[in-house]
Amino acid sequence: MALVPADLLYSQSHEWVKLDGNIATIGITDHAQAELGDITYLDLPEVGRMLQKDSQFGEVESVKAVSELFAPLTGEVIETNTGISDTTELVNSDPYGEGWLIKVTVSNSFELSVLLEAADYEKFSEEDGGGH
Repeated sequence: MALVPADLLYSQSHEWVKLDGNIATIGITDHAQAELGDITYLDLPEVGRMLQKDSQFGEVESVKAVSELFAPLTGEVIETNTGISDTTELVNSDPYGEGWLIKVTVSNSFELSVLLEAADYEKFSEEDGGGH
């Protein structure tokens, strides 16, 4: 069973959100990285880019496939995890820690209410059967 930390929120496109004030750290879930396999390349947005909820903000390439990344929230990118460009395996080995992707200033806090809590995401990812 994939790891699903209780203190995070989750999207149905398998991204996670960790909120600290109005700053959201975003990454892909353990479920997503397991489905993708070994990640070989990440295409992440530039700092300053405005993201719209559910719009594509980047791509993740693995030995199995290329998958789009979707913004779980609307907001401005304030930081990109540049350290993982050369160590993409961190997304596989530590998806909720060192393998985070971007940090965003939350524009619409209401959007948080439509994200899934851990138990709901766990149920969803079991029923969904995977895919990112």
